[in-house]
Amino acid sequence: QVQLAESGGTLVQPGGSLKLSCAASGFTFTSYRMYWHRQAPGKERELVAHISSTGGATTYAGSVKGRFTISRDNAKNTVYLQMNSLKPEDTAVYYCAAVRGLVTYWGQGTQVTVSS
Repeated sequence: QVQLAESGGTLVQPGGSLKLSCAASGFTFTSYRMYWHRQAPGKERELVAHISSTGGATTYAGSVKGRFTISRDNAKNTVYLQMNSLKPEDTAVYYCAAVRGLVTYWGQGTQVTVSS
């Protein structure tokens, strides 16, 4: 059974840091590109970051570039999102996704709230 389980979301103050994790199971993790998306209330889901199957290539949305870092540990079947210098506009539900060709798996999401 395919499962993507996000964790690490919480309430954090502006300027703070947070690290999200997404543990994968039920598929060959090393064959999939991994993504973090987010969806804020009343807005469409947007791409935050991507990492290649080997971890050798990453891309970021302009709004998070320089503040967020995506990484993966293929030995642990886990992808991470390190978020620094958080802003209130980063408040959203964060989802991880695994993609290979036409196949996409989604997690259930973890809530990140940036507020004082």
